[in-house]
Formats: sequence, C-alpha cells, structure tokens
Amino acid sequence: MAKRLIPTLNRVLVEKVLPPTKTSAGILLPEKASKLNSGKVVAVGPGARDRVGNLLPVSVKEGDTVLLPEYGGTQVNLGDKEFHLYRDEDILGTLHD
Repeated sequence: MAKRLIPTLNRVLVEKVLPPTKTSAGILLPEKASKLNSGKVVAVGPGARDRVGNLLPVSVKEGDTVLLPEYGGTQVNLGDKEFHLYRDEDILGTLHD
C-alpha cells in the first residue's frame, strides 16, 4: 500500500536533491564540492490563516526546486523514501535554470 502525505496549514513536503558524486566523464567529486542544500517540492498544504480568517497561500508549488536551510525541517520516511517537512517561511527561495 503506497502512502501519500498531504501537509497541513503552511507546511511543504520536500525531497532533498542529492548532489552528484562524479562528473559525466567519471571524475569523482569531493563531498564538499557541491554543498547546495536544495530539494524538490512534492506536496504543499493549503496555507495558514491570518487573524481575520483570510487564507494566506503557500508561496511555492509542487515541482518547484527550493533552497533549504542547512538545519531544520522534520524528517519523514514514506516507504523507502526520505522526505522533509518545512514551514513555508523556512524555505529560503526557489531555484531556476
């Protein structure tokens, strides 16, 4: 049975992107060479509500590549995959090609 997690409020479910360990030519890269902490957004919650009750939507959408803080988030294991839950305001930005 496959599990699917849908975040609540302003939380974002992210699958971290693992940096490459070798180049296309087969040269091994040192562990610290690419320390960019990024991930792909898998699911987003509906957003939080302000004091009046208006919905404040999450600023990222499914499929976005985001820059994550070095520490934080909650690790979640679903099946054999590892994901992390972050609050929308903890995500540092989106990455574009």
